[in-house]
Amino acid sequence: MPKDSGIGASSKRREDVRFLTGAGHYTDDIDLRGQAYVHFLRSDVAHGILKNVDTSAAEGMPGVVCVFTGADFAEVGGLPCGWQITDREGNPMQEPAHPVLAQGKVRHVGDPIAAVVAETREQARDAAEAIEVEIEDLPAVVDMKAALKDGAPKVHDDLTSNLCYDWGFVEENREAVDAAIKSAAHVTTLELKNNRLVANPMEPRVAVGDYSRSTGESTLYTTSQNPHVIRLLMGAFVLGIPEHKLRVVAPDVGGGFGSKIFHYAEEAFCTFAAKALNRPVKWTSSRSEAFITDAHGRDHVTKIELALDKDNNFVALRTETHANMGAYLSTFAPSVPTWLHGTLMAGNYKTPLIYVNVKAVFTNTVPVDAYRGAGRPEATFQLERVIDKAARELGVDPVELRRQNFITEFPYATPVAVEYDTGDYNATLDKLLEIADLAGFEARLAESKKNGKLRGLGVNCYIEACGIAPSHLVGQLGARAGLYESATVRVNATGGLVVMTGSHSHGQGHETSFAQVVADMIGIDENMVEIVHGDTANTPMGMGTYGSRSLAVGGSAMVRATEKIIAKARKIAAHLMEASEADIELKNGQFSVAGTDKSVAWGDVTLAAYVPHNYPLEDLEPGLEETAFYDPSNFTYPAGAYACEVEVDPDTGKVTIEGFAAADDFGNVVNPMIVEGQVHGGLAQGIGQALLENCAYDEDGQLLSASYMDYAMPRADDVPFYRVDHSCQTPCTHNPLGVKGCGEAGAIGSPPAVVNAVIDALQRAGRDVTHIDMPLSPSRVWDAMNKG
Repeated sequence: MPKDSGIGASSKRREDVRFLTGAGHYTDDIDLRGQAYVHFLRSDVAHGILKNVDTSAAEGMPGVVCVFTGADFAEVGGLPCGWQITDREGNPMQEPAHPVLAQGKVRHVGDPIAAVVAETREQARDAAEAIEVEIEDLPAVVDMKAALKDGAPKVHDDLTSNLCYDWGFVEENREAVDAAIKSAAHVTTLELKNNRLVANPMEPRVAVGDYSRSTGESTLYTTSQNPHVIRLLMGAFVLGIPEHKLRVVAPDVGGGFGSKIFHYAEEAFCTFAAKALNRPVKWTSSRSEAFITDAHGRDHVTKIELALDKDNNFVALRTETHANMGAYLSTFAPSVPTWLHGTLMAGNYKTPLIYVNVKAVFTNTVPVDAYRGAGRPEATFQLERVIDKAARELGVDPVELRRQNFITEFPYATPVAVEYDTGDYNATLDKLLEIADLAGFEARLAESKKNGKLRGLGVNCYIEACGIAPSHLVGQLGARAGLYESATVRVNATGGLVVMTGSHSHGQGHETSFAQVVADMIGIDENMVEIVHGDTANTPMGMGTYGSRSLAVGGSAMVRATEKIIAKARKIAAHLMEASEADIELKNGQFSVAGTDKSVAWGDVTLAAYVPHNYPLEDLEPGLEETAFYDPSNFTYPAGAYACEVEVDPDTGKVTIEGFAAADDFGNVVNPMIVEGQVHGGLAQGIGQALLENCAYDEDGQLLSASYMDYAMPRADDVPFYRVDHSCQTPCTHNPLGVKGCGEAGAIGSPPAVVNAVIDALQRAGRDVTHIDMPLSPSRVWDAMNKG
């Protein structure tokens, strides 16, 4: 029977009431007294020398308060990178400066040159158009491999080349991998691209800076997934503001998908300008600006080789990847193609030897950073595409080839430095075969043929690493921040609780699922628990929300704090009932003495904590409030198996998804409805990448897909009704909730399933097509069919 409340119940998302009734409070809803508005003048060329920026005409225009250029930020720090990578020779990566406003050069279309602050948005925009900018055009470099050639234009003149780093992992495996591939019975090779994407959350980015002369405190209101990290980076490394004088507030945030993790120039500018002008300053991104300022995702070019023995066992894997960094290093960009990608190249399989090489490259494009899945989709796509190609070359069932090579014993230490604690890949695959009705595929294939369509079936498996940790390990790997999480639980005198968390919600349903956990632990109604997040002034220091870490890390901190609350409350209850603490039990909101009918309600105990007339004062302080920090000992490892069925129109190349099934192992599930919604959203984004979305530049660095006229976002009729299952649960062994994370799974597992299905459809129709790069647009599919 489904649960009505607590852990395991599909409680309705309480935050949806305000969202669906228009009562949400977003950053753009914030308008402060005396507020001015900023408009950024951005470069319309990808690469050039700033010869002159004349702001005199703009400064005299109506409503203009001030015009800022890069010269005003000469003494201000640049935007910091939060992760340093060391190359395979032991050298640190090349790390160029990233100014708030361009200084000396512009390096991508959208690079901010000047900022106009005026009384209205319209006045700021009009004045920005009056600024005269002289730029000496330089050749742009967009293609990563071309950027590494001798004589290529350098994005940063002070660097030795456009190579950020050349990373090898695991370097000591390199020779053994080379030897194993050379002597293997069969080697499958595949070259592929992981297309560049724009996150496109519903809410564009917004920043509002404010400054109080009376207190000397700066406040930034921003659309952020991790306000504490923004406070740390901006305060310590950019503006030099002590943390106790800097407050960062992220109210309701309308989607992020990774693009709102990072510290952006606009946030630093608004905070700086508010103090300089002694009045609030606000910037709201237009959708056009978002395309050329929000960090993009993916953009990898890879060659992958899979070696098998005569019995079709995987013996070695080798990859060579070029990863685009764009013009600057975004906050966590260096970690995505390395530690979030290379460590997942084992996938679900017991491949004994793996070597991963990644060359990160600077180009005259928008910076690239984490996008939903961040490194794990790239690894999964490479691995699952090459396995499918190997199965075809060997003439074996792609499902059974995967099953034959599954890891089946846990814990399992992979050759790429991570240890999977639990999993059951056969169980998720079996469940997939059931819910996808693979047994009925032949009948559906026949029906498609009858209607003149090609039908294909694609299957793939995935594993991902969530809740990246522990801090001491990632510190050795180059992280410049801790990766713990925090929570403060404050119990009111009447029994209600306020949980202040360092995690941040931007669509995950924290206000519901976090409350379910705490209410379940105590045995009280979920409505007695309030979740507070998003304001550095009233939440403990935390690392925010990304990498499916909310419950696994943030929830674990909350559990630890609640355990402290219960332990103290048990002492008070024991005193009230004149019993031994060891005999006190808590169930359904009642403390009782084991083996007796003595009990005291939760509310009576909490009241005693704040009205200590009858209280063990010699042992305890009054009050009931506790804080906990949780630093995980390992990643969590969600895994699953996906199947996609497509129809392809042979006359046009149009691909239609006819069915999609997903069987996932997320460990313990707190709220099945929220989990299902997260998977649905991820699947839509993965299908969007596979079939529609593509961020394209021309050779001059102009973004050709800079609006929804040219960037194809998935619509409702592009996706099917999904069949989703998460009943295969192997709980995580190293966090108190046994949870693994679900937010990114759909986006990780779906692209290879779609591409595998399309290739299957074409091959069943006799077309000699082994690969098509994403997105599989009608023109690409038609071209491949006819060439093949």
